[in-house]
Amino acid sequence: MSDQNTGKPASEAELQDMVAAADTGARNPSGYAARTILGAALVWSLFQLWIASPLPFIFGGVFNTTESRAIHLALSVFLAFLAYPALKRSPRDHIPIQDWILAIVAAFAAAYNFLFYTEISSRPNNPNTMDIIIACIGIVTLLEATRRALGPPLMIVAIVFLIYTFGGPNMPGILAWKGASFGAVAYHQWLSSEGVFGIALGVSTSFVFLFVLFGALLDKAGAGNYFIKVAFSLLGHYRGGPAKAAVVASAMTGLISGSSIANVVTTGTFTIPMMKRVGFSPEKAGAVEVASSVNGQIMPPVMGAAAFLMVEYVGISYFEVVKHAFIPALISYIALVYIVHLEAMKADMQGLPRRGEPTPLLKFLTMTAFGIALVCGLSFAVYYGLGWIKPAAGDAAGFVIAALLAVVYLGLIRFCARYPELELDDPNSPVVELPEVGPTVKSGLHYILPVIVLIWCLMVERLSPGLSAFWATAFMIFIMITQRPLFAMFRSLGNAGVYLKQGWDELIDGLIAGARNMIGIGIATATAGIIVGAVSQTGVGLVLAELVEILSLGNIMLMLLLTAILSLILGMGLPTTANYIVVSSLLAPVIVQLGQDSGLIVPLIAVHLFVFYFGIMADVTPPVGLASFAAAAVSGGDPIKTGFVAFFYSLRTAALPFLFIFNTDLLLIDVSLVEGIIVFIVATAAMLIFAAATQGYFLARNRSYETVLLLLIAFTLFRPGFWMDMISPPSIETAPNQIVQVADAMEPGQQLRLRIDGEDAVGEPRSFVALLELGEGETGEDRLFNAGLELLIDGEDVEVDNAGFDSPAQAAGLDFGQKIVIVFAPVEQPAKQLMYIPALIVLGLIIMMQRGRRKKEPSLAAA
Repeated sequence: MSDQNTGKPASEAELQDMVAAADTGARNPSGYAARTILGAALVWSLFQLWIASPLPFIFGGVFNTTESRAIHLALSVFLAFLAYPALKRSPRDHIPIQDWILAIVAAFAAAYNFLFYTEISSRPNNPNTMDIIIACIGIVTLLEATRRALGPPLMIVAIVFLIYTFGGPNMPGILAWKGASFGAVAYHQWLSSEGVFGIALGVSTSFVFLFVLFGALLDKAGAGNYFIKVAFSLLGHYRGGPAKAAVVASAMTGLISGSSIANVVTTGTFTIPMMKRVGFSPEKAGAVEVASSVNGQIMPPVMGAAAFLMVEYVGISYFEVVKHAFIPALISYIALVYIVHLEAMKADMQGLPRRGEPTPLLKFLTMTAFGIALVCGLSFAVYYGLGWIKPAAGDAAGFVIAALLAVVYLGLIRFCARYPELELDDPNSPVVELPEVGPTVKSGLHYILPVIVLIWCLMVERLSPGLSAFWATAFMIFIMITQRPLFAMFRSLGNAGVYLKQGWDELIDGLIAGARNMIGIGIATATAGIIVGAVSQTGVGLVLAELVEILSLGNIMLMLLLTAILSLILGMGLPTTANYIVVSSLLAPVIVQLGQDSGLIVPLIAVHLFVFYFGIMADVTPPVGLASFAAAAVSGGDPIKTGFVAFFYSLRTAALPFLFIFNTDLLLIDVSLVEGIIVFIVATAAMLIFAAATQGYFLARNRSYETVLLLLIAFTLFRPGFWMDMISPPSIETAPNQIVQVADAMEPGQQLRLRIDGEDAVGEPRSFVALLELGEGETGEDRLFNAGLELLIDGEDVEVDNAGFDSPAQAAGLDFGQKIVIVFAPVEQPAKQLMYIPALIVLGLIIMMQRGRRKKEPSLAAA
């Protein structure tokens, strides 16, 4: 940390210690202890590569999910006890004997499901004494490993849920439940796939490790430095250029780093001093880095560990998760660049000089357009070329594609070798000029190839995330071994053996770094499994859901606010992944149901992204935001103030989840390509206006009424339907016995809205809005019947007589005995986009007023 009395930035060694303490373990022993840690980390990476590859199916050695999860956790807890000291005063230069004992005992308890898998599977739900003893040891050592690696909060939350599990009938009021025996809890939590070894740990084993390893290898190969240099060469000469470069560099580094803290330190050591040099205060410089680094977790295609959990929890493909998350993430980063621009305008900052002659604007735009056209042309050529190769080559298509990829790689290496290698800069030395764009970009183009392979496998081939990451990582390993000798050959440097050894050493370092970066994630997903297991065993989720529903008074907006606040509170101590698991497990189904009850159909993916977005605030939220402390250590600023400024900058990220809950177009749900482009343009404009309002500056400093108007304009652009529904309601309420006539006036496939009174699963009264998709048919009666709905109409009373199995009626939540109390007949409504017109008129008036004021202020006019 920085010295709070002197305000001096931390040294490079202190920064690396901070990253180590948070991500890889603060202990740095020597001798056999160091070799044991490095060896275990290397074995872990090799094991993960083995189970992800097709090799076990060819040569044997296939592990089932239970076995692989057990080995994954065993290596994680073993490394946790060796790498993380028990207390602040514990030794850092050697490992005490008690930690060796704890590491071995914890690893054995975690590997128990692997070592005795056959015996355990032969006695389901019937643990013996040894099973119970091992489960107790395993949970206790896991909680201690959690405390060491992640701090007390997650451990305390898990203990609270365990106490509740054992409390059973002794719990007060509605929290009471029937209880479970000691053996049942031990089996459920440790030996089954419902607790520690559940979905969360499975995702960590199957997907997350490989993506973290891929990022570590890419960084060790030099891609991290390349991305930073490219961002500075492109943007550093603009107003507040270093800050804009920090945002872009952090977005690119977010592709290869799953850690907010590591991202802050990696890019921040270069970006924060430069931001201070052009006029940013230490707190604002740190806050910009925090806001951009933390958002790396929401940036597709890799995102954070929570994205892979969504695949399992929501039940959709990873491609769908990335598609839904793309526009909000991109808008969030564009808005942050704009916020930085506004800060630079307010302070009349200048950019850094660029080496060489400045590029004329017209030439720059022409080159940019040509580059985009070239990339699009190459993309189409690759897409259709591979589409032709695969059927033509048959079974040999994989080898042909691999050979072509190798040829492209060799061509890029030869091209990049013409330009000097990018050296790591000293962050403490002054930067007087920026590198030239051309040579900088061209010097590392081969780093983009493995990212393209990853995206291609995920998005085009639609391979599983684990297999996609394996092929990208395998290619990355090939690059790390060969790039140094190839560069030496093309640059005529000689000594190919020396460069081959250097590449091999970097590969080993990357494999070890990837595993050590995974210690905290492996521990967090396992401990979160205790919480999920307690929820599934006790049914406390339904109780808490009912409690939250009572507190929200049945209001969906209040419910969302409570969920956001709960995520922020938990985020003060829990890492993003654990925060997401806990909150989504408890509240996601409640939000969906409460939305349905109030007539708002909220897709499950929208709720999970809502929780995820507030979960990433864990590293920002004062007073515990670790990323803010890391940034303050670099900048020498106050960490609490840095955290508050970063949180203020992150308001755009906090606003987006509320918006896409009510406007699912932002998530590209049921939206065509053209509509998606329009949504992106309008939403980006709205977010920039929102940023201008919250920053108090647009073309000039805002007056209070201008800020209010800008917020209203942004809201209107995001949700034009809100105002249009007030002016012209989309439906009118009709009597339930008019349902056939209403269906007759509609088209097959349209959705009929019905207000339903009935009972929930436990017999409590429930009123909700059902959306029934009408079936085919000539008449309204036929359309209702073909939708699976059979009715009993008695005068004005209409009752559901039957909802066909697996029919649209059943999907809408309709069931026997429910009463239809209101039928909403759709009416013609003007296009909601008409509301853009008054919003744009008001925006034009604000622009005119601010331009007038700007001309009267010389400093602003010069800006």
